[in-house]
Amino acid sequence: MDIILKEDVKGLGYKNDTVNVKAGYGRNYLIPKGAAMLASKSNRKMIDENIRQAAHKAEKLLKDAQSIAEKMGEMILEIKTKAGDSGKIFGAITAIQAAEALSAKGFDIDRKKITVSKDIKQIGDHSAVIDLHKNVHHKIILRVITE
Repeated sequence: MDIILKEDVKGLGYKNDTVNVKAGYGRNYLIPKGAAMLASKSNRKMIDENIRQAAHKAEKLLKDAQSIAEKMGEMILEIKTKAGDSGKIFGAITAIQAAEALSAKGFDIDRKKITVSKDIKQIGDHSAVIDLHKNVHHKIILRVITE
């Protein structure tokens, strides 16, 4: 089943992308949630017109995302947490803690746009990717230290 995404869906695509999904996922989840619509001829024409009208706006968003990535540079975020003697932390570091650390540095990034490579359960350096734009992905280092 072909659908057109009305918003970014992690792991599936970005707004205005036409993607093929299983019929049940499209009809029972994405369309009722308002995240997608059927990819009919009229809907495709409407989306194409919207894309043409929003081209300059998209260019500005891309430039803004690139400038944020440049400001971040090779950023290392220090996240303090409680840990045992072996270096194993209590719980796990997730995108929520990364978003809070970014906010403390002055970057207001939604936690849903941060992807941590794996569950962080050890003290040390770990990588994360921030999805700033469809074409801009920025890698940061999360340095987990003890309190």
